[in-house]
Amino acid sequence: MILDAQGPQRDAAIAAAVVRLRAGGLVAMPTETVYGLAADADQPEAVARIFAAKGRPSDHPLIVHIGGATASEREAALTYYAAAAPDFARALMAAFWPGPLTLILPRRSDVAQAAAGGQASIGLRCPAHPVAQALLVSCRAAGIWGLAAPSANRFGRISPTHAAHVAADLGCLADEELLILDGGACPVGIESTIIDCTRDEPVLLRPGTLSRKQLEHALGCSLRDRDAAAPRASGTLASHYAPNAPVRLLDAAQLQTALDLLGAQAPDLAVYHRSPLRCACPRVRLRRMPDNPQAAAQELFAALRELDAAQPRFIWVERPPADEAWDGVRDRLQRAAA
Repeated sequence: MILDAQGPQRDAAIAAAVVRLRAGGLVAMPTETVYGLAADADQPEAVARIFAAKGRPSDHPLIVHIGGATASEREAALTYYAAAAPDFARALMAAFWPGPLTLILPRRSDVAQAAAGGQASIGLRCPAHPVAQALLVSCRAAGIWGLAAPSANRFGRISPTHAAHVAADLGCLADEELLILDGGACPVGIESTIIDCTRDEPVLLRPGTLSRKQLEHALGCSLRDRDAAAPRASGTLASHYAPNAPVRLLDAAQLQTALDLLGAQAPDLAVYHRSPLRCACPRVRLRRMPDNPQAAAQELFAALRELDAAQPRFIWVERPPADEAWDGVRDRLQRAAA
């Protein structure tokens, strides 16, 4: 059931979502990154329904979304879930919250154990999408401190950036019709940057659309790369974000050489590319990727879904540039191709 959460019926749609969430149900909500499958983070049975609906391992932690109408309300939600927040974490919050940034913090032992996958840490994010913020404020008024909300799709598959994507993947759950708040297309388009703040130095666990340069400027220090001591975090498995068709990453010269060799006898292929390509076979579907990394991120998952819907044998994607502005897109494509 898709409810319009952008027009005059927004308040009614959000009220219906809060009722569902308080009762232990699931709601799909828009964020600026992707649509999330949300439950009250403090109801273990509701959180278990997220794992079941997605087919997600229960030890693979969820991100908890927090909000508030004022900075003091957001601070209260932060301290409800986090046992501590180091100064460098607060510097990141000041620079990028609300926004597409998740911080892994020490968890208070008496909250959100199921959402944290049993770890002593918890991932927290304050989303910038107005519908997500309105929902979180209404939830807080109803006694819900935060919403556990991984991407609203089957585990390991392409994340949803439109309400219709959620309906196609999860519209009918085992025991109820999913309530989906339609907030339009997600403006960022790939999941949040994740930074581990449980140790003495910040550690980058998953890139997003925030560049390392932006993050390090806010921090005033360097970001360490992920290591074996890092806590488990959402979206960091080797294989993720995958269409049904196998994905292969190739550089522009490799793509053109392969298309030339196949010629008119090429099988059903979909090719997502930035560089100009020649192709003699009508069974090859070509789609141009934007040259701008933010625009490419915004359309990435929708483009992969569109190409996959044609049921090609393979999806070939031109490898993104090595520039750090493309780190988030490159990360998603490498995992989709794993």
